[in-house]
Amino acid sequence: MAFLDGRSIVGKTFLDIGCGSGLFSLAAHRLGAARVLSIDVDPDSVRSSLCLREREGNPPGWEVRPGSILDPELVRSLGRFEIVYSWGVLHHTGRMWEGVENAASLVSAGGLLYIAIYNRADGFAFYDDGRFGPSSLWAVEKRLYSRLPSLLQDAVDWTAMSLMVLLYLATLQNPLKKIRSHAKLRGMSWRIDIKDWLGGWPYEYASVEEVFRFLSRKGFVLRNLKSTNGLRNNEYLFERTP
Repeated sequence: MAFLDGRSIVGKTFLDIGCGSGLFSLAAHRLGAARVLSIDVDPDSVRSSLCLREREGNPPGWEVRPGSILDPELVRSLGRFEIVYSWGVLHHTGRMWEGVENAASLVSAGGLLYIAIYNRADGFAFYDDGRFGPSSLWAVEKRLYSRLPSLLQDAVDWTAMSLMVLLYLATLQNPLKKIRSHAKLRGMSWRIDIKDWLGGWPYEYASVEEVFRFLSRKGFVLRNLKSTNGLRNNEYLFERTP
């Protein structure tokens, strides 16, 4: 809500692309959206979102369905929404720009597109979250990691975790405190977060300028931005001009 910069969700239609666990769809429903549609290509994510919806009392205004934003037939069938939301998803589709274009096509006139895309980091640097190097390095690493058998992936995970503990100690941070606080900070366990970063393939990224130019040509105006100079996500709030 803070990133929406004062714009209300009450009475609006809300599309959650790559809904994952369903938490953001649940938030949109509780914030007063008139209709929420959650879609995800992963069956486990669909089941998780359906579980949340059931625990919320199966509200008729919240629908969950399987589907890919890269499926042109599905995209044509969805209609338009006043708020289209996709946080940290489109860069994992394998066809990021197609995903962005399809998501943008679902925004109604005067509606909002709220997306988060990995930043393009071209220089070699060390960042405060423990990551380092340019985006291109991680594209290679993630491609290689995804091709490893599970036992070797586990070995890479444990190596990375050991290095992280050493980094915490070298910077005078308590490793146990950092690890225990991670779930609250990131919504997932420390180990899963590391695996998520080492894996996470397909993986694409874009600079703020690239995203801005792409969507400006399609009739969108940038209304809010949270950017980074590292490997994290840039967050964008675009409005579709009438």
